[in-house]
Amino acid sequence: MADFGINVDPGEVGLDARRLRRIDTHFQRYVDDGRLAGWQVMVSRRGKVAHLSSYGLADKEAGRPVETDTLWRIYSMTKPITSIAAMMLWEEGAFELSDPVSRWLPEFSQPRVYVGGSAVRPITVPAIEPIRVWHLLTHTAGLTYGFHRVHVTDEIYRLRGFELGASDFTDLAACVRGWAELPLAFQPGAEWNYSVATDVLGRLVEVVSGQTLEAFFNERILGPLGMKDTMFWCPEDRQHRLAALYSADASRTRTIRSEVLGKGIMNPPPWLSGGGGLVSTTRDYTRFTWMLLNGGELEGVRLLSPRTLRYMTRNHLPGGADLTAFGRPLFAETRYDGVGFGLGFAVVLDPVAYRTLSTAGEYHWGGMASTSFWVDPAEEMTVVFMTQLLPSNTYPLRSQLRQLVYQSLVD
Repeated sequence: MADFGINVDPGEVGLDARRLRRIDTHFQRYVDDGRLAGWQVMVSRRGKVAHLSSYGLADKEAGRPVETDTLWRIYSMTKPITSIAAMMLWEEGAFELSDPVSRWLPEFSQPRVYVGGSAVRPITVPAIEPIRVWHLLTHTAGLTYGFHRVHVTDEIYRLRGFELGASDFTDLAACVRGWAELPLAFQPGAEWNYSVATDVLGRLVEVVSGQTLEAFFNERILGPLGMKDTMFWCPEDRQHRLAALYSADASRTRTIRSEVLGKGIMNPPPWLSGGGGLVSTTRDYTRFTWMLLNGGELEGVRLLSPRTLRYMTRNHLPGGADLTAFGRPLFAETRYDGVGFGLGFAVVLDPVAYRTLSTAGEYHWGGMASTSFWVDPAEEMTVVFMTQLLPSNTYPLRSQLRQLVYQSLVD
């Protein structure tokens, strides 16, 4: 495998080079008309990089172009790494998926569930089911995010200082204690709701392993996989490679620099977010996807067994439901008909219902700044897309990328 760079003729792995160039032509328009500052995309098949392209600027104000080693805030693409960390401990017998998390995080020993009232005076009842490890991995614990703005519990989170971050809390343990004090949006296991569950899972990793999440990642995942530029903050000697963070203006026709939020990654964080704290490169995250595609192993380093990974990437939603049926409506550039959820990944169940060219069994996730990745075991393919635009539902980048990648497969 290449350390990073195109190392196979696309035709040798069933991809049409001319059709692959349609990816570049399409997304170049986003930069040329001002909707994106810059982007980078990687398409690999059978462990070979068949397409790697960049366009535009990593930092418009500085005139700095996107390079192969540009650093990107990957936000929620951190979640699959945290899920892998938890399942590594599960493979060692540290816990069962059905175990109540209160065994290690006693603050969750008596959760309460919102049933009415305002954010200031909520009415709650005791949870009839404990929050289990499985609930954290599947986002069915009843936790939420303050930035959703679709339910009273979201407002409760914001009132406690939990929106895009939690600046008033000194470490992950304090954050988790704060979340445990807030009412759940629903009874554990009753619905799917994208949430801080993976951050709580990161704290579980810390308690069970006896290491900080950063130390566990470095020692057990990032170091062994050679992900040398993936970290919880960008040190000064690498900040010249860090892409600037942008958001769309009200008309969604140009980008505005998000200076305050963008600078957050430049200093050690007050708490380690397993749900959205990492910065990475396309090269590093490609290596992570190769490990996934290879059934938990890369270049002689095995993190998980193939059976564990196959189990993680099955749909775990009750009754085989998809996210549209079992989840709460949230912002997204596409609906989630035909897409289920496993242990840390969304999983395509029915491409026809999904209305997007894809393969049943393909699994994926993305980040708040419009980054995304997917792994397609049937086609032996992985794709990583990097940019820095908030929020991720501004444009249909992910669905457009899928159709452009899959139309290039010709074998």
